[in-house]
Amino acid sequence: MKIILLMLCIAPLFSLLSTAQTINPDILQKEWKAQWIQADPGAPHEYGVYHFRKTFQLDNVPAHFVVHVSADNRYKLYVNGTMVSLGPARADIFHWNFETVDIGQYLKPGKNVLASLVWNFGYQRQEAQMSLQTAFILQGNTAAESLVNTDASWKCMKDTGYSPFPVDLHYTYYVAGPGEKVDFNNYPHQWEQPNFDDAAWQKASPIFNGLPKGVFDYTYGWMLVPRSIPQVELVRQRLQSVRTVKGVTVPQSFPVTKQSFIIPANTQVSILLDQGFETNAYPVLEFSKGKNATISIGYAEALFKKEGDKIVHLKGNRNEVEGKGFIGVQDQVTTDGKEGQTFITLSWRTYRYIQLTIQTKEEALTIEDMYGIHTGYPFKYKASFDAGDTTLNKILEVGWRTARDCAVETYMDCPYYEQLQYVGDTRIQALVSLYNSGDDRLMRNAITQLDYSRMAEGITMSRYPSFTPQEIPTFSLWWIGMVHDYWMYRDDNAFVQSFLPGIRQVLSFFSRYQ
Repeated sequence: MKIILLMLCIAPLFSLLSTAQTINPDILQKEWKAQWIQADPGAPHEYGVYHFRKTFQLDNVPAHFVVHVSADNRYKLYVNGTMVSLGPARADIFHWNFETVDIGQYLKPGKNVLASLVWNFGYQRQEAQMSLQTAFILQGNTAAESLVNTDASWKCMKDTGYSPFPVDLHYTYYVAGPGEKVDFNNYPHQWEQPNFDDAAWQKASPIFNGLPKGVFDYTYGWMLVPRSIPQVELVRQRLQSVRTVKGVTVPQSFPVTKQSFIIPANTQVSILLDQGFETNAYPVLEFSKGKNATISIGYAEALFKKEGDKIVHLKGNRNEVEGKGFIGVQDQVTTDGKEGQTFITLSWRTYRYIQLTIQTKEEALTIEDMYGIHTGYPFKYKASFDAGDTTLNKILEVGWRTARDCAVETYMDCPYYEQLQYVGDTRIQALVSLYNSGDDRLMRNAITQLDYSRMAEGITMSRYPSFTPQEIPTFSLWWIGMVHDYWMYRDDNAFVQSFLPGIRQVLSFFSRYQ
């Protein structure tokens, strides 16, 4: 068997489309004029989903209108109804990321609206999600953009339609956050659109001004740094097949193509959809009518074997669904009976299988479409592999897809259960992505974040970011190995040298035990 393996040349250094070229130096060196704002000062650490809006007038549309934006825990930013940014990229409080966005192309003469969806999953948040309290901030790059700075002129509301949907997988360690339970009867539809009436919304409550890293005052808060990695990939992804269906007839071409179907009143339906492979995506469900119907959306990597009526912790062949039961993370939607409704999750989900379980009430429900929006770090596969063997070629395809599933805003041990950047896993993942794409930005981000995690004793955390400290001392040696890997494949002495003090501290820790 002939094996030809051509790996991408890893030099030269990958070229960043750096936001530093557009960032006003004052943003990195002085206290921001913008203030961190909140909508519910009485519950800064609790679960909550919030909407913020700022209406402003422009006589003329500038070619560029640059803003810097961040939130705790997460945000989605809209300009005149179009989503333009989501984040912030995961980090710790002492190196809290902000995104820089040029929104000039989305503005128009006259009335404009900036709108942000901000959420905090509270004590149920992902283990990898560090947090100080619920807050949002947006800062104009120069005086010309300062009219949109966050302060008490912004309006806000708490979304009472959202509540957490607990995850109980029984059989394993799960720390990837709760499901989402949404009652559309209480949801402010079209809240991000310019023509939405926010007259009844309250004024936002300022907390304190934004502070870039290295600028201090008496306030303890987020130390803001510019995001060092690109925005995630967002690509529409169709599900591939219906594996089982009960209680309704589904169009033959659904879900590969958009096909609507009706679920009669007072009917219970179960539909098992198959993506065909594991993916990370924001699931999107489009529907109409069906007042007060309940739609549960479950996500699983594989189904589990059944012994009688009992589901046991054995997956077997992941392609098989017969004789198996569904256990997984779930979201739940209660419909409000309106036409043209869309549910999309706040957090992305990991799945191969999606199970829809629907119970209608007195009104029939129309399911119009179901698909995903794939997300992940935007690696581009640039290597080539030809073993002259279809099985080996398929192994590489599966391996690269797996590597991509485990890379979003950080590397992660597994996207479904943990989403944690463990040093041991990350060193291997960094080499895989470096060899196959040539993109070193996520590797640099990982090396840097793990350096930030070092304890006073000298060693790094075993995983980071993580709001629960965990130490596996030998993983600190793997971190040194990551720095060495980078040195071998990159002509970037300054980056490597910046970690030598930390490396010496790790070695000093171990020398005390020799």
